Amino acid sequence: MAQPVDCVHVISGKGPPLFMVHGIGARRTSWAALTEHLKDDFTCIAYDLRGHGDSPKGDGPFGLDELVADLEALRAKLGIEKAHVIGHSLGGMIAPAYARACPDRVMALGLLSTAAFRTEDDAAKVQGVVTAMEQKGIPQVLDTLADRWFTDRFQAEQPERIEARKRQVVATDPDVFLNVFHIYAKTEMSPWLHEVTAPSLVLTGELDGGCNPRLNKQIAAALPNSELVILEGLKHAILIEATEQVAPPVKSFLKKHS
Repeated sequence: MAQPVDCVHVISGKGPPLFMVHGIGARRTSWAALTEHLKDDFTCIAYDLRGHGDSPKGDGPFGLDELVADLEALRAKLGIEKAHVIGHSLGGMIAPAYARACPDRVMALGLLSTAAFRTEDDAAKVQGVVTAMEQKGIPQVLDTLADRWFTDRFQAEQPERIEARKRQVVATDPDVFLNVFHIYAKTEMSPWLHEVTAPSLVLTGELDGGCNPRLNKQIAAALPNSELVILEGLKHAILIEATEQVAPPVKSFLKKHS
């Protein structure tokens, strides 16, 4: 396994520690709006994944195990004994994988807008997006991604926020972006989710194509100690589009398990 990288992070708030793990081509700033809702009750620690934002990319290609090791290195560096961990999209795979690897370090989990139990058709669709980016280039597939991530209404009303998200993707090293997209496409949590004993909130948008309620119901059923929340009328980018709807279930779940 590659050496862990020293991930750049930001800490705000007070209370039990909460690691916040972003998704593909995003940044620690993805959590800024949600942090405003949580910082009175939790010490919020948002960090840039390796190769994203201000974090170094390390040596060569990496997999889910390396992303888990990076989080463990950050926890050890900060001297935190035990924390909540919530992740969005790819982060929603890193969080339970971390809890499986380091069960004594996790109080509770949040799996937001993530996927497991993909059928062959589900897997082919997400792999198709990766292949399109490899063949055409990432910028050429951004509109497709935006349609998967944001509702039509939000795209119409908040074009500047869509553009900001696209710029974030383009600013990510293309090798890193494709690397993490491959991890997201290839990771299948179904064989081991039953081993994750931490209390887990499973939350997704009703209209999220790739991380849909059908898959999330199976995720919640597989986890021994879980709650399922489906947010009506939303697609994938819930942290950007609908913080006000995400915050209450996340806050109440984490407080219950602090």
